[in-house]
Amino acid sequence: MTDSWFGEIIHRNARQNADGLAFVEGGRSLTHAAYLARAEALAAALRARGIARMDRVALLSMNRIEYMEVCGACELTGFIAATVNFRLSAHELRVQLRDCAPAAIFFESSYTSLIEEIRADLPSIGTWICFDDGPDWAEPYEEVMSAAAGQVPDVASTIEDIAYLVYTSGSTGRPKGCILGSRELTRKAEQHASDLGITSDDRLLIVMPLFHVGARGVSSAGQWRGAAVHIQRSFDPAAFIRTVEAERISIAHLAPTMVQMVVEHPLAATADFSSLRAILYSAAAMPGEVLRKALELFGPVFHQAYGQTEGIVSCLPRHHHKPNGSEQEKARLLSVGQPYPGVEVMLVDDAGRDVTHGGTGEIVYRGGAMFRGYWNDSVATLAAWRDGWLHSGDIGRFDADGFLYIVDRKKDMIVTGGENVASREVEDALLRHPQVAEAAVIGVPHSKWGETVHAVVVLRDGATLGETEIIEHCRLFLASFKKPTGVSFVEALPKLANGKVDKLSLRQRWSAEGSMA
Repeated sequence: MTDSWFGEIIHRNARQNADGLAFVEGGRSLTHAAYLARAEALAAALRARGIARMDRVALLSMNRIEYMEVCGACELTGFIAATVNFRLSAHELRVQLRDCAPAAIFFESSYTSLIEEIRADLPSIGTWICFDDGPDWAEPYEEVMSAAAGQVPDVASTIEDIAYLVYTSGSTGRPKGCILGSRELTRKAEQHASDLGITSDDRLLIVMPLFHVGARGVSSAGQWRGAAVHIQRSFDPAAFIRTVEAERISIAHLAPTMVQMVVEHPLAATADFSSLRAILYSAAAMPGEVLRKALELFGPVFHQAYGQTEGIVSCLPRHHHKPNGSEQEKARLLSVGQPYPGVEVMLVDDAGRDVTHGGTGEIVYRGGAMFRGYWNDSVATLAAWRDGWLHSGDIGRFDADGFLYIVDRKKDMIVTGGENVASREVEDALLRHPQVAEAAVIGVPHSKWGETVHAVVVLRDGATLGETEIIEHCRLFLASFKKPTGVSFVEALPKLANGKVDKLSLRQRWSAEGSMA
């Protein structure tokens, strides 16, 4: 087990590669030495405002260099960085911030009206700092930094600390805060860095949101080896292509739908992608035709990672090179790979019996890069951790060579455009409408987003709601990407013998009717 952690890594990079680029965003950049200095100054400023070790520091922002400076300040001191999905509704944001009870929050001015809607409901927050031109009740970020320039914090992190709180998509209702430790996150960075072969000469491109564990994990892998991490505010295929060419990006992290958007962009046909030697994708399987075109464009550079916010399980490195090969080779493209070194994976049936060899069962796993439990939720923690194994909620099988395949989701989760959407959470929002009697939410195939959210609704007697009204109602409680893109009205939902909704039959019907829209 490593004896390093990210507080130490920031210092190490500043010693060993002081003038090397640490972060680049737009026309701005920071060397490793400058990153340490600014992260220390910010940490000292927070200490002066009464922030203590293990206090939560929330982040509500799109990707930017300042985001990484806040992360660095937390990693140096033992503050817990609580990353927030900036696409949440006011209702969702209120629930999450009240759960983690941060002492401070950093935000972009574009979210001011969202925060003002719920600010009175967040008594734990005593420090409000805005990255840009913000309201008069928030301190300007650069003024805070300037006043603390040259200062260092009087506390330091340890490898045993909690480093981050990252919230899941709430497969069983309310999203849960995954407790991610410094030791385990460092181990994950090592795994990614080893698999991708990262060195200090590499240039990584991060376009997925840093509040996700995936983007933060890949950027951490770059930091682990002292590489340059290029950050884009958000994903845009043209900007991605131009940045790869101009900055000679060697490693990128994308969701499958992003790969498709790059492949189909007019600039791609004449772009120079020769610097790219690895593209890590995750969140969902890559459609076969998209992967074939991507291999033609980029070459054999693809790595697929399978894991969850709670832990990382496997990766499929460089087996993505024969989309027109043998039947076995084509089938293997649908695998999520083989377990990482140090990660044990087992398949179990509903009774907990081992069916790993030749059977199909729930994927359970354990290793050195796991979460420590759910914040404020010991019941959910005990349900996830059973007999020393983390239960993934996914159904899988192994082939004869030890490659893992996802067969189905035990958890009722939809993956749309790289984002996880819990059906239960959408159903809860639908049922808040007084004219909705019953509701079931499923994912239906979509050519661009992989899946989209579809609601099947039973109205109360005499109700006259339409699709638009249903969708607009959901906007009140859900982030935009979670709301249904389509609504079907039925007289009754199909039920199983145990009284549960038969979602398999719903998926079969509406996948056939609206397949790959």
